[in-house]
Amino acid sequence: MDLNVRRAGTRPRHGRVKAAAALLLAAGLLLGGCGSPASVQPTSAPTSAPAPESPSPEPSPSAPPEPAGPGAPLTGLPLADGAALTERPYAVMVNNFSAARPQSGLTHADMLWEVLAEGGITRLIAVFQSDAGYKGAVGPVRSIRPYLIEIGESFHGVLTHAGASTDAYDILQHQGKPYLDEISNAGGYYWRGKTRKAPHNLYTDLEKITKIAGRKGYLKSAGGPSYTFSSSPAVDAASPAATFVELKFQLQNYKVSYEYDAGSATYKRFIDGKPHEDRETKEQLSAANLVVIGAKHRAYDDYGRLEVGLKDGGPALLIQRGQVMEAQWKRGADGSFRLEKDGRELSFVPGKTFWHVMPLDPSLEGHVSYS
Repeated sequence: MDLNVRRAGTRPRHGRVKAAAALLLAAGLLLGGCGSPASVQPTSAPTSAPAPESPSPEPSPSAPPEPAGPGAPLTGLPLADGAALTERPYAVMVNNFSAARPQSGLTHADMLWEVLAEGGITRLIAVFQSDAGYKGAVGPVRSIRPYLIEIGESFHGVLTHAGASTDAYDILQHQGKPYLDEISNAGGYYWRGKTRKAPHNLYTDLEKITKIAGRKGYLKSAGGPSYTFSSSPAVDAASPAATFVELKFQLQNYKVSYEYDAGSATYKRFIDGKPHEDRETKEQLSAANLVVIGAKHRAYDDYGRLEVGLKDGGPALLIQRGQVMEAQWKRGADGSFRLEKDGRELSFVPGKTFWHVMPLDPSLEGHVSYS
């Protein structure tokens, strides 16, 4: 019954209410005096009885959380404060000869590819997009080959290199490719470092190549692929463990390995057992996803130049969160490289992804071990 509502024709009996209240107060004091002093808790309910339920306070208004924003197309990560996407990805050919290590700028790349070049030496392709504000050096920069053009183009990237094979120059110059070559069309936007000998000392930076790319009109055709990312890994409970991964390309004295760091959920990269670090940041290279794809390799001249089959798809491994899954790679409708299993595209966990292109001689498994 609502105590604030009175029936018509009645009056409140104030004297009786006051008397009843006084009697109740006296009874309460009498009962309280019967207990021992140590057990008296005048400011709280007895421990043997539940505390009386009090109404919940009204929640104070607060600002809604800041939206994370869309993830970067190649990492799935939200952009850091003040960061911005480059108008178009840059695919930089990076020297991976021992005299060129440690390289500069690799920790700022969204994706990193490793592919064989001549003589069993590998080349790196660093793809930059979500860290346009990076002002440091990138390199050492090296030459390009037709299959490296193919990888760079899969990102709709501006090809950034120093020199090219005859076949690669033919493609670049006669097929209208967006390229920035230190030798033929962009020499003023590169420099030679003084602490290393040529050809292992040629560098550029994102600010310089963005400036010349804009002048050449390359940024008008912006864009690039977006990958599928999920916080739930594609690997599952049935996937074998892969907390240590070792890759052998061709040379017996060159080994790439990765160790899984559960704390950061990333794979730390090593070359010949030593941490592969960035020269500028001193950070060890690491990735949330490792991809290994198998492709046909064929040397077609005495110099050992290669043809690498990157059109028809083939076997692949996806390694993430300490496990490995067998898959297939294929080219998407936009030319990008995709992974699938049982006809379903596999997603990456947000973070950087390192790709490795391995020969199929004798098999992909012959170049990869994990445990």
